[in-house]
Amino acid sequence: MNQALFIVWRESVEALLVIGILQAWAGQQQGARRLFNFLWVGVALGVLLSGLLAVLILYAGETMSGAANEWFQAGLALVASLLMVQMVGWMHRHGRTLKGQLQRQADRQLTRQGGLGLLLLAMLAVSREGSETVVFLYGAGARLQGPQLGLFAIGGIAGLVLSGLTIALLQGSRRWMSWQRFFALSEGVLLLLAAALLVSASERISGQLLAMDLPEMAYTLVGDALWDSSLWLSDSHGVGGFLAGIAGYRASPSALTLLVLCGYWLSVGCWLLQRRTGAQACPA
Repeated sequence: MNQALFIVWRESVEALLVIGILQAWAGQQQGARRLFNFLWVGVALGVLLSGLLAVLILYAGETMSGAANEWFQAGLALVASLLMVQMVGWMHRHGRTLKGQLQRQADRQLTRQGGLGLLLLAMLAVSREGSETVVFLYGAGARLQGPQLGLFAIGGIAGLVLSGLTIALLQGSRRWMSWQRFFALSEGVLLLLAAALLVSASERISGQLLAMDLPEMAYTLVGDALWDSSLWLSDSHGVGGFLAGIAGYRASPSALTLLVLCGYWLSVGCWLLQRRTGAQACPA
């Protein structure tokens, strides 16, 4: 539920921000009412394309069975994790200039293609956010069934409602939350979620590796738990369950899971340090 809430919240806020920028720009042009029509048709087509991607992914998952399905879900979880990290980098580079970039693109599209250019720009922007949401949600919720799946859906709906409230708060008052603070907070949670999805992907891959004829050392690396801290902090409920869903915490991690987490945070830490210092902070 927590994963779905944050994913839908974060992606919906960004999509609403883009739509708001384009709507404000269109309102300043001649023939604003006609441009609004093109804008909302583009938004609708973007949502439709995202829905089509969701149907295709669900269909692909349903048609596969056994090992093929596990590899497919592991691959999507891995892609979702990488996309989250890529999104953090993209927003850090372009977040401050996003409004200006969108307006310049809209100017160029309007000059070249008229209202159709605005339609295409809105469609691509919305479908990008929607497609990321679809991939993220599938990667996070592929294993859920029954009541857990219901809570996951509730989290997504709550995230959509929260995104509308967030936009209203950001537009209405900068005292409590500025765009800079919002993006900084969401970047941090995205990096945590990326770690959780990476762990999920590695566990699916581990399950498939255990079914293969591998050396004994490989089975130890993949299947044996290094410790068990479930008595102090279980990963199935409470605080531990929250940390498991949002950051990939495991009470009984295998060596592979620990290596994946350590490698991920070492890479992210080096990247963040390099971003702050503007120099190569980690060995090549």
